[in-house]
Amino acid sequence: MMDAYDPDNIFGKILRGEIPCHRVYEDDDVLAFMDVMPQSSGHTLVVPRTGSRNLLDAHPAVLATTIERVQDIAKAVKKAMNADGIRIAQFNEAVAGQTVFHLHFHIIPMYEGVTLKPHSGDMADNDVLADQAKQIAAAL
Repeated sequence: MMDAYDPDNIFGKILRGEIPCHRVYEDDDVLAFMDVMPQSSGHTLVVPRTGSRNLLDAHPAVLATTIERVQDIAKAVKKAMNADGIRIAQFNEAVAGQTVFHLHFHIIPMYEGVTLKPHSGDMADNDVLADQAKQIAAAL
């Protein structure tokens, strides 16, 4: 049995404005922002405003709207970051690698010959993240 959604997770706090983020895009349904521990330049997260633990308990309408935004934002990330490709990642439960229990999608720019950094505790420079957020937002 899956645990219940806890609205006090870090993404819930970001959505409520309790924790700052580098916003790329937002509307009534989703918020997209820069990952503070990026695996690649331009690593962006897309989070639905409606709370669910992950894909397994999300309402199908939330999934449909969110994946449409993921596609649009992925195109902008690829263009703005001049990436060779895009990896979309989404994890469900701790055993699968999920560390924040609010449904979210990773948009990770991929570059030929460049390996991904580990998704560790190393925070990126805020000025770099702010600049990347502006570049991606301008490409939308």
